Amino acid sequence: MTGTAHDPILEMSHVTKTYQVGRSRAPIVAADDVSFSLRAGESLGVVGESGSGKSTVAKMVLGLTRPDSGSIRIAEKDRTVRVRGSRARLDRAKAVQMVFQDPYGSLDRRLTVTAALEDTLRRHHPQQSRSARSRTIAGLLEKVRLKPELAGSYPHQLSGGQRQRVAIAKALAVEPDVLVLDEAVSALDVSVQAQILTLLNDIRSTTGVALIFVSHDLAVVSQITDSVLVMYRGVVVESGSTHDVLVNPAHPYTEMLLSSAPGPGWRPERVAALRARFAAS
Repeated sequence: MTGTAHDPILEMSHVTKTYQVGRSRAPIVAADDVSFSLRAGESLGVVGESGSGKSTVAKMVLGLTRPDSGSIRIAEKDRTVRVRGSRARLDRAKAVQMVFQDPYGSLDRRLTVTAALEDTLRRHHPQQSRSARSRTIAGLLEKVRLKPELAGSYPHQLSGGQRQRVAIAKALAVEPDVLVLDEAVSALDVSVQAQILTLLNDIRSTTGVALIFVSHDLAVVSQITDSVLVMYRGVVVESGSTHDVLVNPAHPYTEMLLSSAPGPGWRPERVAALRARFAAS
């Protein structure tokens, strides 16, 4: 980590991204003047319906997509420019890592837990000795609360929650400043979701890694984030502390998202009325 505890570890400033789609090459604005900052140990939720632009924001943080304009700084380095060469790509990977929705698809099915972690450590910490790697792996398994006896298991021998713990351990092995989680618990049972969310909260408090949690599930976002961005068609329509935004929404689109989740007293006609109100605003 660089800077002080009060300095942003991640700053996205006035970022815009437009795609040209279809035969007509019609422009689609995926991110329109998006700005936010995140300090070490903080957690930000990015929410919205499909096509809202939340995944585009995540990809730009990861460096998988370049913005058309604006800037992205992570750990006091400009991450907007294209990186070239293996050393530059490793440096970018050390700054930010991702945990995917499907851990089974993101893990190499030919590698045991230990082999997968060793592969990451050799790539990012080539100076480590074999004994040091073994100690690091043991520490990572302990950090994600995975039993040591599972170290020799292959992905197909693990449960969904265990596989996601391995994916988190692989990301943490790089010692990133920022961890991007794309619907990282949506494929898990509710009880397992709660365990993973508790684990992530503990990890960010002990390591100082900042989290960006991309999700459509506002109930999950309320448990893991300090602040939230609500996106609609590439625009941040509302932002603020998670409590303020989700308990007292100021924008009709946020209110519509909150009302769309089925629960006690849920009425589809209210959702339709809110959508109509938002469309007219």
